[in-house]
Amino acid sequence: MPRSVDSLHLEESDEKQLKQWASAFGTPQQVALRCRVVLSAAEGVSVDEMAARLETNRKTVMLWRKRFEKDGLEALWEVAAGRGRKPTYGAEKIQSIIDATLQTKPKGMTHWSCRLMAEAQQVSKSTVSNIWRSHNLKPHRVKKFKLSRDARFLEKLTDVVGLYLNPPQQAIVLSVDEKSQIQALDRTQPGLPIKKGRCGTMTHDYKRNGTTTLFAALEVLSGRVVGQCHERHRHQEFLRFLRRLDREFPGKTPLHLVLDHYGTHKHAHVRTWLQRHPRFACHFVPTSSSWLHLVERWFGELTSKRIRRDSFGSVPELKQAIDEFLAAWNEKPKPFVWTATVDSIVAKLARCRQTLEKIDPGCTLPRRRKAKNK
Repeated sequence: MPRSVDSLHLEESDEKQLKQWASAFGTPQQVALRCRVVLSAAEGVSVDEMAARLETNRKTVMLWRKRFEKDGLEALWEVAAGRGRKPTYGAEKIQSIIDATLQTKPKGMTHWSCRLMAEAQQVSKSTVSNIWRSHNLKPHRVKKFKLSRDARFLEKLTDVVGLYLNPPQQAIVLSVDEKSQIQALDRTQPGLPIKKGRCGTMTHDYKRNGTTTLFAALEVLSGRVVGQCHERHRHQEFLRFLRRLDREFPGKTPLHLVLDHYGTHKHAHVRTWLQRHPRFACHFVPTSSSWLHLVERWFGELTSKRIRRDSFGSVPELKQAIDEFLAAWNEKPKPFVWTATVDSIVAKLARCRQTLEKIDPGCTLPRRRKAKNK
């Protein structure tokens, strides 16, 4: 006869957590087994039946039932003292590898690789890889950044982010910029199509067939994009695009334009035209802050989904491809939702500025214009 054991009492919250751990993809199998033991005990299943159902032994079932009764949920994740695989290297060796990764460079090179570090530290490359992964170290990767040194950074940041998070009533907010020098690249041979087990291919070399410049305005609320290609990106072309926006958004509805500090946007003729059209209100992002431009995010979509992997025999073919992408996008426009607040951005940049000042004091101070010779 199987030995009878009283059923285990479980709180509703504990039962929910145990079921979640038992079914979660990332839960270790040994922890999932312990959760099933406790859940079966709560159902009143006998020890022998539980061991047979879970394909384990009576000793394991009784052990984890008692540990749960004594220490609760957290006991299911603990490894008893003296159990488990013993580490090959101690804390000092691990710290030595971390310090070498962060504070040194290999001779004549810019960064460490697993094999170089393994040779220098006299360990295996898998050991170095495991240590880097556990401490989230990635010496082979680098991200580009630029900290703005605009003296009016906070003022401009607050203005632009305020437009995104709290746009004015009865007005349209447009993120306006140009993507210049888009190259019509023609591959020297046709690319091979994608098939099972092989991605699409394209030749590494190409022929340049000219360039074009795309002026684009992203309507922040709806995600619709107004675009126009020109051969150059002077103030004359920018004025044509402004007239296009005046036609695309008829009436007297105010248009708030988010612009960068490119000289074309501040040309005397452009300022004169804007004075004659007071419905256009310009808001300039800080210098070196293209990440504040939502239309730049759309330019990334255009590049990755239409231009980069295609081949163009002429500039008109390139323009046609851009127009096709614009038309397809505007059929089902998708807005890019801005979520970062001014406080969160300022806090992040303050940490960045503090780190840069330790490396090179004074490198983040606002630039001063040189005094003109009288």
